[in-house]
Amino acid sequence: MAMNGYRCIACAEAQASEFSGFLCPSCGNNLEITYDYASVATDVAAGFEAGGEGIFRYAAMLPIKNDGSRFPLRIGATPLYVAHRLGDSVRLRNVFLKDDTQNPSASIKDRATAVALRRAIDIGADIVSVASTGNAGSSTACLAAALGLQAIVFVPESAPAAKLAQSLSYGAKVIAVRGNYDDAFDLCLAASDEFGWFNRSTGYNPFTREGKKTCAYEIWESLGGRVPDRVVVPTGDGNLLSGIWKGWRDLRATGLTSRVPKIDCVQSEASAAICDTVRRIREGATAEPDWSSIRMDQVTATTVADSISVDRPRDGLAAVQGVFQSGGEAITLPDDEILAAVPELARTTGIFAEPAAAAPWAAVRRLARDGTINADELIVCIVSGSGLKDIASAQASAGEPLLVDASIDALKRALQ
Repeated sequence: MAMNGYRCIACAEAQASEFSGFLCPSCGNNLEITYDYASVATDVAAGFEAGGEGIFRYAAMLPIKNDGSRFPLRIGATPLYVAHRLGDSVRLRNVFLKDDTQNPSASIKDRATAVALRRAIDIGADIVSVASTGNAGSSTACLAAALGLQAIVFVPESAPAAKLAQSLSYGAKVIAVRGNYDDAFDLCLAASDEFGWFNRSTGYNPFTREGKKTCAYEIWESLGGRVPDRVVVPTGDGNLLSGIWKGWRDLRATGLTSRVPKIDCVQSEASAAICDTVRRIREGATAEPDWSSIRMDQVTATTVADSISVDRPRDGLAAVQGVFQSGGEAITLPDDEILAAVPELARTTGIFAEPAAAAPWAAVRRLARDGTINADELIVCIVSGSGLKDIASAQASAGEPLLVDASIDALKRALQ
């Protein structure tokens, strides 16, 4: 295991690998896991092969014990599709879709959960908790069931029924909290401290970022070692974006790439704390800011894209760093543009995405219209979760079926 410690996202104070906490003991901000890149550079240059299938092919760059055991489900190894018709609609030649709806629980969260639960097993934990708007909860329930762990899932009472049904079917104890995601997060944190549960929550547990970074590794491999010009990421608490950014930095640090892509942050106008913070910093900064002095904006989120509906992004500072340091865009969209992207994506590519997962395409469409994207740029949109996660929102944008009597004449009238 190449992990050699932790570094605070804000104040940069380092902790040894034996440190048992999840937050910086000096300033209370999030931690990032650090690696001895020199010790693994030769191994990763020879190819990511030794760790098993899916994301565990990259075991040399994951903070887990490589005991030779196989994970019971395939995590990752999801397809990267070229989307010619989609790109042609806005005169872009190189649009790709990273389809993470094909993970076991149908979302990208499985990458984070797999690494976090392997860490839980490494330290002897048998009960895992998580706060979630829905996807992280169903992911934790799914993988915990496969590994024989008990999952306790905290969700806001407004969580979509499909995601609750998933978590309950997998055998998790689901706690629906009267309030929003932030209320569920705070209760999960307090309960985990009280009862000694392993808390997998994103924006708190640094091991989740390590799972999500494998998405960048797979994109790089699928493109034959090419680096995209930009990766467009749906963003709520910020953990997916910070994970994608970490993955590209890993590839550069080990000498596998010489550059990194722009990381574009996509949020709903009704949940835009990270984009608002990026814009505020850029208005007043001509160089790298003092991250320890940055305070995240907060909002009252009301977006229909529940997976990116967050008042206070728990991994927000790391996400802001990713956008700022990569030179990426901060794009906010009204909910109607996000919802319109769901059927457009489905009808043009055959990929059925939930609203949050369709938001990257909505952002690309906006950037193309505004002239921000060059027609030849290589663009990867992260499709983070299945449309089956939120049928109500999908149907609102897709329309209703034709209702007819059981006769040919009635069918002809309806088709006309």
